[in-house]
Amino acid sequence: MAATADSGAQTRERLIEAATRVLRTHGYAGSSARVIAKEAGVNSALVFYHFGGVDPLLLAAFDRVSEARMARHVVTVAEVRTLEELTAAAEQIYRDDLDGGHLTMFSELVGAALARPELRTAVSERAEPWLNFVETTLERVIGGTPLARLTPPRDLANAAITFYLGVNLFTVLDADRSRTESLFAMARRLAPRARLLTMRLPGRRRPTAAAPAQLEAGPAEG
Repeated sequence: MAATADSGAQTRERLIEAATRVLRTHGYAGSSARVIAKEAGVNSALVFYHFGGVDPLLLAAFDRVSEARMARHVVTVAEVRTLEELTAAAEQIYRDDLDGGHLTMFSELVGAALARPELRTAVSERAEPWLNFVETTLERVIGGTPLARLTPPRDLANAAITFYLGVNLFTVLDADRSRTESLFAMARRLAPRARLLTMRLPGRRRPTAAAPAQLEAGPAEG
């Protein structure tokens, strides 16, 4: 019985790893049960046996990657305290995610959700921890400043996620990334000039860094 359970767990793992590779390289449209199973070296029926279908398997693959990315990027922003540092961290996250194919995975699922309403809730739920992550980081950097009053961290987080998706789609057209690079160059120029807007108001304490568990749950309210 234990050997059977181990075999089942190994098959699930192989399918998740295969689904990750296939979604990155073939996109959602090319991520069929047959293609994923072939990549994993198993029978396609096992996709349905272990996950109930292709979409649940792709979501499981996305969850696996997203968990690893969250752990990595929490470290990336842990010491960020200024707009200049925030700009550098955002650029690093973008490059890591683009080069690792993570932007492609998320964009493919979002695109699929446009045609498959049953995917929308699942994909939206998976975006929420990242909105919370961005908002918490922004609150630590600009909370209590005039900039935060002009552009609340939650609104900026929504804008960041929108940019995250849009820039990935634009990268398809911008093969050498020159236009995307110009956006980051502009952000690097503007960050020092916005320093006055990030001076904290008297009596406002700088928020402390949240633990990873808090990031996923979102900032505390009160």
